[in-house]
Amino acid sequence: MPAEWENHSAVWLAWPYDETTFPERVEKAEAGYCKMIDALADSEQVKLLVLDGAMKQRVAGMLREPSNVNFHIANYADVWVRDYGPIFLVNKQEKKLGFVKAKYNGYGKAEDPYYQPLLKDNEVFNRIDLPGQKFGLDIVLEGGAVETNGKGVLITTEQCLLNPNRNPQLNKSQIEEFLKNYLVVEKIIWLKQGLVNDHTDGHVDDLAKFIAPDKILAAYEDNPKDENYDILKNNFDVLAKQSLEVIKLPMPHMQYDESPDGGKTTKAPVSYANFYISNKVILVPTYNDPNDSKALNIIQDCFPDRKVVPVDCRDVIYGGGAIHCMTQQQPALS
Repeated sequence: MPAEWENHSAVWLAWPYDETTFPERVEKAEAGYCKMIDALADSEQVKLLVLDGAMKQRVAGMLREPSNVNFHIANYADVWVRDYGPIFLVNKQEKKLGFVKAKYNGYGKAEDPYYQPLLKDNEVFNRIDLPGQKFGLDIVLEGGAVETNGKGVLITTEQCLLNPNRNPQLNKSQIEEFLKNYLVVEKIIWLKQGLVNDHTDGHVDDLAKFIAPDKILAAYEDNPKDENYDILKNNFDVLAKQSLEVIKLPMPHMQYDESPDGGKTTKAPVSYANFYISNKVILVPTYNDPNDSKALNIIQDCFPDRKVVPVDCRDVIYGGGAIHCMTQQQPALS
């Protein structure tokens, strides 16, 4: 499983359309997607899921460079292709591409009427002709739950992969064996817990991001009174004990509005760590927060040869994810 900063041939996305995911915010989510796809036009090909020909035609008319987009018509529910899509692998010696397709069970919440429609997303990429050899992984695993340095080290969280709503029949060592065998890694670093109110049960792509084989950005909360303070400090301490240079990435702060008059709010699971590394640009979520510029500068310093592009995710986050959750890179063979 290559590191994300390695060369890509393409990136997979799915066009937003569902009012359940983006209540009264679909048009704003579309605007964010247009910005992302336009920013990627000179970087890598975009492979975009759409529902039908009519959606394909309408979306093509919204884009600056539709010629860089390869449309795939599919019956999908949600936009989080990172979680229900393939995890691509590369055999560098033989220059062959492969991919792991694990099970997807709607974040272990199949009994919840809100999540039940998402279950059909498990089949989306079983019906798309993907390049390379397929390796069917007979466990539940979302792509957002794992992060790798491309050199045999993988990071995940106990809250997610050891959650009984994923693979209750497996213990920690058995899950490690699956990860090592299918994603071809040698070492697994277990963080404890993810962000407060994260419906994914602690996906690591909101917590930590490799930027080099021995260097990592870690989300860190400076305010001891914040609900995420102890969680992120514990995760940082785990990483600091490894043979890694760990760089603190500040946290944004946002509240979900849950009532028409704004009288009830909930802490949103927002993080700058949920950025996407493409060949030429870095797409970074922003939230109109005082820490936006600080986070953008830190990430830009880490990637001096790529352009950082901020993408306002204040409306997208209502669906429960941000830029990294929307994307899945397809590695290049050279």
